[in-house]
Amino acid sequence: MTTCFTDLTETKREVSSLVDLLRLRSQNQSDLKAYTFLQDGETASVFLTYQELDRQARAIAAALQSINAAGERALLLYPAGLDFIAAFFGCLYASVVAVPAYPPRPNQNMSRLQAIVSDAQATVALTTTSLLGNIESRFAENPEFPKLQWLATDNIVGNQAQSWQEPDLQASDLAFLQYTSGSTGTPKGVMVSHGNLLHNSALIQKSFADTPNSRGVTWLPPYHDMGLIGGVLQPLYVGAPTILMPAVAFLQKPLRWLKAISSFKATTSGGPNFAYDLCIRKITPEQRANLDLSSWEVAFTGAEPIRAETLEQFARTFADCGFRKEAFHPCYGMAETTLIVSGSMKSTPPILRYINGEELEQNRVVASIGEQEGITRAIVGCGKSLEEKILIVDPESLTPRPDNQVGEIWVHGPTVAGGYWNRSELTQQTFHAYLANTTEGPFLRTGDLGFLQDGELFVTGRLKDVIIIRGQNHYPQDIELTVEKSHPALRPGCGAAFTVEVKGEERLVIVQEVERTYLRKLNVNEVVGNICQAVASEHSLQVYAAVLVKTGSIPKTSSGKIQRYACRSGFLSGSLNVVEDWSENPQNKAKFLHLQAEVESVLQKLTTGKQL
Repeated sequence: MTTCFTDLTETKREVSSLVDLLRLRSQNQSDLKAYTFLQDGETASVFLTYQELDRQARAIAAALQSINAAGERALLLYPAGLDFIAAFFGCLYASVVAVPAYPPRPNQNMSRLQAIVSDAQATVALTTTSLLGNIESRFAENPEFPKLQWLATDNIVGNQAQSWQEPDLQASDLAFLQYTSGSTGTPKGVMVSHGNLLHNSALIQKSFADTPNSRGVTWLPPYHDMGLIGGVLQPLYVGAPTILMPAVAFLQKPLRWLKAISSFKATTSGGPNFAYDLCIRKITPEQRANLDLSSWEVAFTGAEPIRAETLEQFARTFADCGFRKEAFHPCYGMAETTLIVSGSMKSTPPILRYINGEELEQNRVVASIGEQEGITRAIVGCGKSLEEKILIVDPESLTPRPDNQVGEIWVHGPTVAGGYWNRSELTQQTFHAYLANTTEGPFLRTGDLGFLQDGELFVTGRLKDVIIIRGQNHYPQDIELTVEKSHPALRPGCGAAFTVEVKGEERLVIVQEVERTYLRKLNVNEVVGNICQAVASEHSLQVYAAVLVKTGSIPKTSSGKIQRYACRSGFLSGSLNVVEDWSENPQNKAKFLHLQAEVESVLQKLTTGKQL
């Protein structure tokens, strides 16, 4: 993809890569503050203009060119801050494929990071001087790391930029590998090209209607697709300044996010459903009195199930702060589609459908007459296709399903990434699907379930996560919502529902975090009783086991999604951080867990080629 890009000075130039784009910005908007970083989530500590970012990127690129790194993969390990942004563009400026990853925490198991290094076949790692010292002390326990050539980019002097040689980049060239969160197994590197990024940014601009006069605020980690593309690259695409803060600053004190929007008069900001829910629960009426959210025009939400109740509560809670419900901007996408696939239009209120939950469990979409407790399910629309072709397909027959049926979401278009790095078979299965009745394709199989109505996409769940008990389909997120509402001791957005096989039958297991304030006064019988009663009442299901775990311990992805597969593995291995657990048959459960753990251990060794 080549874009004819018109800058503010009306200078026309073909843009085929992000390097072209940043060079254009540095020439025509050189002194504009592109990125401002709030180190503590409140105080503006450092900033980068387009010219400064371009100079830093050229200096880092020159250092990479001096070690002949072009075409190699470079691991990026950075604490929250602007160093990551400079290093990311430094890689692009040197034709090096960037591999963003979470920096390791002290005493953290680094098996996932090692898996990424090995899978990406990385030869270079970029980081800061302070973080490098910590990593070097752990070389002995991480055999992949000493093999890498390490560069501390904060030691690279600015005059090295003069020796930079501009590469000949094409839209089809690989820009970076976006490693998926690994919620169902080994991390996979999605191959994202410069063309993918430029096309996806054009789609986001079409949906958000952002301009150079827009202003963004983001706490989303730049190691994740929504944080990197939505929070860092999209502002560059439209030429709008953005304010960044560490994710931990927001999580520790959600007020900081809304305070930044208020203080900097931001127009665009957002995050997953849990972020809005956190603000509802943690920001007091006294704190709300000092917020002005009237500038907030696009409050995007995605990356996990969007709950109608959360949108309603947030809009109601912050209405006196000037927040407007029509600012909510539900959207849908994933790493495999670069980022966005569908989205609503600016200033259009979210579209809700009230459907019969029992019919939905049979993959049928039947409108519910009014709201009926325990029967009706409210589903938020994720907008319409912004250009890509979206189909709803029967995942078994591989034929299209009509609008009144749920099926797997398939996507075709330039925003679909090039596949998984070094995984040809999996790439073929996921990115090269064809309709059985017409051979139309290729399509990306998203693994998500949903339906279309009047072009609006409604996402109902995840294909692999659907719980099937006695032939009945149940969506885990519905059960999880029922559980968290059953007792105030249970932490919202921090539960997992899945099944295990017991004597040839699938049985339901609940893993749920406890609120910190309840840890010392927990009435286990009352809490578990409420869980079992609520699940039976709402879903006609019997809970086989309920595990209450410590605050902040449930496995989640970098974007805040519950890792149900990891929860299930932790349940089977007994590695969850348990406060209390309960089973309808403790003796049989203990025997079952022991046998199941042995079986899974054997299977893992077989699939990884390890000796039994």
